[in-house]
Amino acid sequence: MKNSELVKTSLINAVLTIIYVFLVALLIWKANDIFGKMDNFLGPFAFLLLFTLSAAIVGSLIVGKPIFLYLDGQKKEAIKLLFYTIAWLFVATIIALLIQLAI
Repeated sequence: MKNSELVKTSLINAVLTIIYVFLVALLIWKANDIFGKMDNFLGPFAFLLLFTLSAAIVGSLIVGKPIFLYLDGQKKEAIKLLFYTIAWLFVATIIALLIQLAI
């Protein structure tokens, strides 16, 4: 896998992760408006289930392809892809924090 393909794949994975995290954050932010006050067991249960699902989805987006590459013997490419994806997420985090500071 070429370096440019690794960068492109890492960017796609990071963007998909960012979109997913944005949607979950939006859901959590508006949960009280959408679902109302939850006075029973299902609120915490649904939150933990969403947390578990999120870990699986984001984990797959970030380490799924690198694991396949690593197991296929492309160890350097796997590490590069993981690093590039984390780097994109780092840049997105810095941008989000800067936007939050500016507001």
